[in-house]
Amino acid sequence: MFWEAKMNIWLILALVFAALEAFALWKNWDRLEFVAKPAVMVCLFIWLYLGTGLQGLTFWFGLGVLFSLAGDVLLMISLDRMFIFGLIAFLSAHVAYLFGFQNELREVNAWSVLLIVILSINALRVMRRIVSAVRAKGQTRLVNPVVLYSVVITVMLYAAMTTISNPEWKTGASFLVSVGAFLFYLSDIILAWNKFVAPIKNGRLLNIAAYHLGQIGLIAGVVSQFG
Repeated sequence: MFWEAKMNIWLILALVFAALEAFALWKNWDRLEFVAKPAVMVCLFIWLYLGTGLQGLTFWFGLGVLFSLAGDVLLMISLDRMFIFGLIAFLSAHVAYLFGFQNELREVNAWSVLLIVILSINALRVMRRIVSAVRAKGQTRLVNPVVLYSVVITVMLYAAMTTISNPEWKTGASFLVSVGAFLFYLSDIILAWNKFVAPIKNGRLLNIAAYHLGQIGLIAGVVSQFG
């Protein structure tokens, strides 16, 4: 009981820091943001470690959290100057999560086929719009990295959502990783759209809210399944 309470403190702290990060963005308090944003991922990593020991597949999720933390720090330094480095860090995070979901990538059933069709159609539509905007801004060097990133995040979302039809996954855990992965995916689209296509009202706030809730949901699902 004490050990579980000790573990859950880190989840609560992650939620608190996520709320503080959103508040800092709303108020434009940079100093608070520089503390709160990375603190969310630090707390999630500790929670994941205490809950699973980073054994087996959970090692990859731990690695994904660390790459995400690196991406957070890089983009806080400068969204423009460090964008490509942040993209590489988050690309690495998604690849790590994919390794965590490696068993799900082998599953082929009606649900997985339906997911492939729906996600592919939507990803192509969004990617085409973003790539066109990147080219229009004269940043053609970013086209290939953006396309690669779009493919990887879509595959990661697919892998997470296939847990829904996998009887080996607990219902609550599959729900959490599916919603979490979708919110993480959505946060990336919001960031790219806001940067390249057109400003979104409260875009930064929406981006960070979706990102943190996504990461928390995803890791919560992993802890629930493997902890």
